[in-house]
Amino acid sequence: MNKLWELLPYSEISGKLQMALDNSLLDRHSQDPQSPSILRFYRWSPSAISLGFNQKQYPIRWNEIAQKHNLDIIRRPSGGRAVLHQGDLTYALITSADIGGDQAGEFEDNTFGRKRSHREIYEYISGFLIQGFAELGVNLSYGKAGRGYIHNPSCFSTATNADLVIADGRKLVGSAQVYRHNSVLQHGSISIAPNYKLLTELFQAEVPIVGYQELAWNNHKDITAKLIDVLSQSARDYFQAEFL
Repeated sequence: MNKLWELLPYSEISGKLQMALDNSLLDRHSQDPQSPSILRFYRWSPSAISLGFNQKQYPIRWNEIAQKHNLDIIRRPSGGRAVLHQGDLTYALITSADIGGDQAGEFEDNTFGRKRSHREIYEYISGFLIQGFAELGVNLSYGKAGRGYIHNPSCFSTATNADLVIADGRKLVGSAQVYRHNSVLQHGSISIAPNYKLLTELFQAEVPIVGYQELAWNNHKDITAKLIDVLSQSARDYFQAEFL
């Protein structure tokens, strides 16, 4: 029997409100782990730099850059490093991280009889993205950066096993997680048309990122709408979900 999920409407609001909504949805789910899992897609308006929850410092010059380019600087409830949200699409998925619950059978490990690690849950959830992009003709794999990535302020400058990259190592999707009670929020930035000049200005180095617009074999009139449609269907199939 398919699991009931909520697919929330696409939105374009400020990063502060988007992060507040992700946080509120995670709170709601964590207080009732039998509630439906949640998937939503959104953009940040105005564009923004988001900081990981534990990223205590960032370069002071970012304040001037943010003012010049009308960027918000927002802190996420999740971990990871800084992300420039401009020319991207963000996904957010909230579900149970428990084993054996009605909504969490997908995380069950029958071989070892244990909860999966955070890394394994990252990889499991990211499966719907890999499947969806494969349908679009883009093959993705997990990044392989070591622990040294934590010293780099840019999420997209290194690809960890929480991120999805194309064959040449450039990152297309960067994700981060936060856990609350028995629930997990995984959200991430899907690059569509990155602003390479602004990325270089922010991080003072070339950022190995690629936008879906560059990879698309068929230029759709509305790439964002196409991605949402394909990835929503992929989530429906991958998670065996029925959207409310």
